Order: sequence, then structure tokens, then C-alpha cells
Amino acid sequence: MIDKLIFGRFVPGESWIHALDARTKLLGGFYFIAILFLANNPYAHALMIAFTFGVIFLTGIKVKVFIKGVRPLLWLILFTVILQMLFTSGGIIYFEFGPFTISSFGVINGIYVFIRFTLIIILSTVITLTTTPMDLTDAIEYLLRPLKYLKVPVADIALMITVALRFIPTLMEETDKIMKAQRARGVEFGEGNLFEQMKVVVPIFIPLFVSSFNRAEDLADAMEVRGYDGGEGRTKFRLLHWRWIDLIALIVIVLLTASLIYLRGY
Repeated sequence: MIDKLIFGRFVPGESWIHALDARTKLLGGFYFIAILFLANNPYAHALMIAFTFGVIFLTGIKVKVFIKGVRPLLWLILFTVILQMLFTSGGIIYFEFGPFTISSFGVINGIYVFIRFTLIIILSTVITLTTTPMDLTDAIEYLLRPLKYLKVPVADIALMITVALRFIPTLMEETDKIMKAQRARGVEFGEGNLFEQMKVVVPIFIPLFVSSFNRAEDLADAMEVRGYDGGEGRTKFRLLHWRWIDLIALIVIVLLTASLIYLRGY
């Protein structure tokens, strides 16, 4: 499952979402996450689901690609949903044992949490799949530009965030290779009690940390050889441009917000 994680990858394309300015996609993504928590009923959540699938359709990338990308994180989402169901009371009580309660209110909240987490992951994946790492770096640096007045190294922060996003798939593939190598040596993952399962994870983390530090050192050497010394005084070969399609995206987001506020009354 680990090698199927697509978050952080870039897929070239000529779709409408690919054509959007990287700043529009970043701001739109954060804004979507913010207004997603305004949804408080089935109609509002159905609207957000429909909007998300509409965005996926405009990317030109198959839906099953995004579904495969969510699968590696499915257990984490389900764990959060279970906690929400067990520790949220209200409405009809279905099961109660000590501090644990399963009620109608908890089940509904659990379903909403599942929908929200899934949509957040999908929309975040849309941004990375349709935006090059260089454009992401420029967009993050531009949006954080006001912090320069506070002597914050905006260019370095933007570079670190982009490199981290870029190497998420690489680290996942490395983890999968290490796990396969350990299985070939007779290690059984997911067997035994909790302590035994934690013990078998150690042979994964140690080589993963070593390879990560080696990769980071190689990347730093490559950047130094190419003369990279931060963003101060550097010109840009690629410039971000706000176009009419970004204005359309802004109008759509405003309409989505208005519709969501209207549906909150139902």
C-alpha cells in the first residue's frame, strides 16, 4: 500500500486545473479546508463532495488514481473516526461501557469526520498532482513574502516545504523496499502483541533515517555545486501570472461559500 501513496507527485497535463496559477491553487486549497468545517448537515457535505469530484474531473486524471492515493491513509482516517464515535455522546445511545459510548450523534459525527478527512486528502493531492515543485516553491515564497519584513527566511522555508512534499513518495517507496527486505529475512509485520509489533518496526526506521540523511546530504551538495545561496537577490526564470481562469476559480469559490452558508440552515 505504501508505494501507492501519490501525495507529493506531479502528473503533467493540459487541464484547467493544471492551468491555474499555483497561488490560486494553494489559497483555494486552504480556503476549501476552512469552509469544509462549516458543513453541518448531509446537504452541505453532499455539496462539498460534488465540488471535489468536479475538481477531479477538471484535472483530467482518473478518479481511481485518487482512490488509490487515499487507501494508504485509510486506517488512520478510520482510527480517527472510531475515536470520534466512542467519545461523542448525544441522541440515541446504542452502546455504553464506562467512558465509551456509541450514540446516533457520535455515528453522524464519525461519518462527517470521515468525509472531511477524505476530501482534504483528495484536494491536497490534486494540488500536488497538478503543480510542479518549482511553481509550488514560487507560490509559497510569494504568499509568505510579508514575513520578510520580520526577517523570516521565506525563500528557505518555501524550499524546505517543497522538498519535503517532493520526497514524500520517495520515502514511501524506500520504506516499502526496506519492509520487503525485512520480510525476505523472515520478519513478520503485524504479528504478536503491541510490544512485539513495535520491536519489528525498529529495523525499518534505522535504515530509513540513514538513507534520508544521506539523501539530504547529497541534495545539499548538489545545490551547493550549482551555486544556490538562498532566494535573496535571485531572479526567476519562471514567473507566476494571474489570468482570467484564476478569476473564474475565485468566482466559483465565492459561489461555493454562499451555497454552503445557505445549506447550513437546513
